Order: sequence, then structure tokens, then C-alpha cells
Amino acid sequence: MELSWLMRLRIAAAVATGVVLIGILAWPLAASPGPFGTVRAGAISFGGAVILVILALLAGLIAYFLSWPYGREIGILAAPSGLAIWAVRSGNMTALMQLNPTAAQRQALLTTLKWEPIFWLVIVAAGFAGVLLGQKIQSNLKPDETQEKSNSQPGKYLNAIIALVGSGLIAQFCLKIFAQDVRIFDNRLVSVMAQPTVGQIVFAVLVSFGLAAFVVKRFLHASYIWPTIASALVTAFAISIYVKQDVLQYLVQNWPAAFFSNTVISILPVQMVAFGTLGSIIGYWMAVRYDYWRKHEMK
Repeated sequence: MELSWLMRLRIAAAVATGVVLIGILAWPLAASPGPFGTVRAGAISFGGAVILVILALLAGLIAYFLSWPYGREIGILAAPSGLAIWAVRSGNMTALMQLNPTAAQRQALLTTLKWEPIFWLVIVAAGFAGVLLGQKIQSNLKPDETQEKSNSQPGKYLNAIIALVGSGLIAQFCLKIFAQDVRIFDNRLVSVMAQPTVGQIVFAVLVSFGLAAFVVKRFLHASYIWPTIASALVTAFAISIYVKQDVLQYLVQNWPAAFFSNTVISILPVQMVAFGTLGSIIGYWMAVRYDYWRKHEMK
């Protein structure tokens, strides 16, 4: 089941919509001064946040019609693709640590970053809402047959909870493997990890959430929505578990700012959500394609 050239054009159009509206035109809303400025939700004004939500909604809406009649399946790529440009252009977590050299400053910084992924998830959700708005406008579009349905409400909720938790655990485990740069032995922390390059982060987050989405689709028949939501929770979980005051104090006293007690902490929230969402969508459709191959090609 190969993608036709027309389908590839639809995908490219949806991605380009988000890249232009959010990644390029809205970049001044997030751009930080200096060559190593990092993209932070806290640095965006309230007005800027409203504009960003509107642009994400518009990107999803435009991408829906550009990729019609597969707008619902493809248009959702627009908003996270735009954020992905920000994630690549941003500075890294090391730059933030260097700007906050004391343990107390880093504790305050990480406490703020803990829930920042929720903001980026809202932007992704706004893009999804734009797609749904496009579907409502195009009222003659047939219902999405790829969405899984459950016969019972309790079973549906339980399946969603398992998919959400499972996605987070799978992604957390895989990120520890794929998002590594240099690992050095440490007597107290067992090991510390150096800041991964942006390319390594892109690869790690895409693959980790892609695998998570593939697994929950194959075994739970769950949507990409749950690993997408999990992309906003992994950072909070890692900071809650691995970032303690005594650990921060130890790192400040013994290691440069580029080293972390857990590699997940070295990934910025915007990077986690943008590439986590894209990875979740890709993983979901890879599972659909795999099921199709098993059903038709293995006969």
C-alpha cells in the first residue's frame, strides 16, 4: 500500500501550511534575543498566545481543504509541523541551565517547564479543531472510518486510560535509549547524560512516540490522540521523578550545565510536543498500514 504522488502532495500541502503560518510567519512571537535563545511558552505574551491559537486553527482549517477528501487524516499535520520549525530553531536546555546557574534557579526553571507542554498541546489541539471545523463546513464529507468505536462506555474509558498511560511509559523508556548523546559514569547518580543534538532529539522523539502509537493502535485499537496527549505528560513525569533539590545541587557542584540526570529532561517541551505529535500520527498510520499488509499481502 504505497502512497500515491497525489497523496504525497496533499501531505506536503498540509505540512507547508503549518510551516508557513506558524513556523515562519509567527516566529517573531517566540523568537528570543541572541543566537542561543530558547522557545518558551512563558516568553509569549497573552496577545501572542491568542494569535498563535488563531493561526493554529486557521492552519488546520486550510490544511483540511488542501488535503480534501482526506482532510481529517492529513490536515492534523499542519499545527505540529509549524511548531516543529520552532523546535528546531530554538536553543536547547543547556542554554537555559547556563542562564540559571544555581540550584535554586534551576529548580524554579524546571518547575515552570514542568507544565509548559500543556500550552503547546493547546496549540496542537487548536490545529485539530481547525480540521474539525473544516469537516463541519464540508458537511457532505463521509464520516471518518478510521476512528475506533467501543460497545460500552466503561470499556471505552478504560481503553483510553490504558492507551494514555501505556503511551507515556513506552515513550519514556524509548527516549532514554534514543535521545542519548554522551553518557558518563557517576558515583552517586550512576550516570549523567550530555545534551543531545537537535537532530538526535528529533529522531528520538519521533521514533519513541511513533512506537508508542503503533503499539496502542495494534493492541488497543486506540487513536493517535492518546500518545499525543502523553507527549505533554512525559516531561512533567520526568521532572517530578528525577529532579530533586539535592540532585540539582549535586549537578551544579560537579557537572557542567550540559549534563543531566535523565535524558528526557534535556528535551524542551516544545520539542517534545511537536515531534511527539508528529510521531504519534506517523506511528498510528504505520499500524494501519501494517494491518492492511497482514490482511491483504499475506494471503
